[in-house]
Amino acid sequence: MPAKILIVTGDAAESLEVLYPYQRLREEGYEVHIAAPSRKTLRFVVHDFEPGYDTYTEKPGYTWPADLAFSDVDPGEYAALVIPGGRAPEYLRNDPELRKILKAFFDSDKPVAQICHGPLLTAAIDSLRGRRVTAYPALEPDMQAAGAGFQDTEAVVDGTLVSSRAWPDHPAWMREFLKVLRATAPAS
Repeated sequence: MPAKILIVTGDAAESLEVLYPYQRLREEGYEVHIAAPSRKTLRFVVHDFEPGYDTYTEKPGYTWPADLAFSDVDPGEYAALVIPGGRAPEYLRNDPELRKILKAFFDSDKPVAQICHGPLLTAAIDSLRGRRVTAYPALEPDMQAAGAGFQDTEAVVDGTLVSSRAWPDHPAWMREFLKVLRATAPAS
């Protein structure tokens, strides 16, 4: 039976940051479930960089069904956690059910991959203090306020925590996360 990986997300998550790890981890042989505040069809977004803008732009992205609600998640069933970015982490960090899930993964030192604005979730449960991370570069002050050492690079590995800046860094992010997974939670 393949090891299971949980992706936690919600509406306004960045399409590529949910679907790339979802497909890549399935390709590797893992069973992957997506959890959200409720079991429903999620509406993702596309963040892109366009000339003349000081920041990214946002457009409607893919829709995708959540497999289960946060309240239905048993963290003990999962070998690892993926936290995509987009705008979803901004409001999800206040969800008490999600905070319990996140805390369980960090308390058990299970592998966690976070990208872009995803570290807002791990900062909200005080799991970044004393760690090295990267995130979307505009979050550097947030990461420092959470007690993390910020590095502006494609991927940062700190024990079982693997972070990345944004979807252009997917290859480095998943390459490093898969190294951690293969060592701690092989697919089968």
